Amino acid sequence: MVVASLTALAQPVRLRVFRALVVTGQAGLTPGAMAEGLGIPPNTLSFHLKELANAGLVTQERASRNIIYRAAYDQMNALLGYLTENCCAGAVCAAGADNSCAC
Repeated sequence: MVVASLTALAQPVRLRVFRALVVTGQAGLTPGAMAEGLGIPPNTLSFHLKELANAGLVTQERASRNIIYRAAYDQMNALLGYLTENCCAGAVCAAGADNSCAC
């Protein structure tokens, strides 16, 4: 899960798509709205959405003739939790002013 998620998010276009879905929230976005808003060709966007879905980072739901994509917040939170727990190789993280991990 972690490796697949990080691999998917390591690609700049996929990261932009995922960020857009996170910002949009539960309303989600159609591929057409994403393509137009992000300036990504539809065929390219389709490929990247498939990769994000395979990593479990986005969900899709058919709504009439449209497909609505949403960020998978549970998967995102699990990834963040894993990174937070393991950022210091098992050592206790020192609390920093910016809430970042300082080992």
